[in-house]
Amino acid sequence: MRGKTVYLRPVREEDMASFYEAVCDEEIRYMTGTKKTFTMEQLYEHFERITKDETRHDFAICLVNDDTIIGDLSILEIDADNRKAFFRIALHNKLYFNKGYGTEAVRLAMEFSFENLKLNRLQLEVFSHNVRGVKAYEKAGFKKEGILRQSLLYNNQYFDEIIMGMLKQDYNKLMAGERTK
Repeated sequence: MRGKTVYLRPVREEDMASFYEAVCDEEIRYMTGTKKTFTMEQLYEHFERITKDETRHDFAICLVNDDTIIGDLSILEIDADNRKAFFRIALHNKLYFNKGYGTEAVRLAMEFSFENLKLNRLQLEVFSHNVRGVKAYEKAGFKKEGILRQSLLYNNQYFDEIIMGMLKQDYNKLMAGERTK
């Protein structure tokens, strides 16, 4: 899947170095609510697990102009019977924040989910202190559906977990609006 500035490709074992960079970055860990630390060996084990899991698709987010991996996203816990799945995304380095890369990658993931997988629902969770993330998801068309109050304790402070969703009908309206521009 290819956009104007980024494309998605399946995650590769060599991508784990970029994943490691992300899980070691304090700001990224804070925004994602990641408390656990990871070794490279654990990330390689994670790669082995996810490549065998048929209920998920994991993609590297890469720049079109030079093929640099800048992040990853997953469509996971795919429930084919109910045509729904969960979604997560992470950019691996702050150098790539606020440039529209994440928004474009989310759009590509939505296209894959609704057009290729034929899902009806895509759901994500984002923590309330990740204001940039909430705004990015809203910009992409996700709607706030609920709040799990004080769901995360991080640095001795509680944060809410915001549930957001996108339905196939929302996606269709969004795409129809894009075509008329």
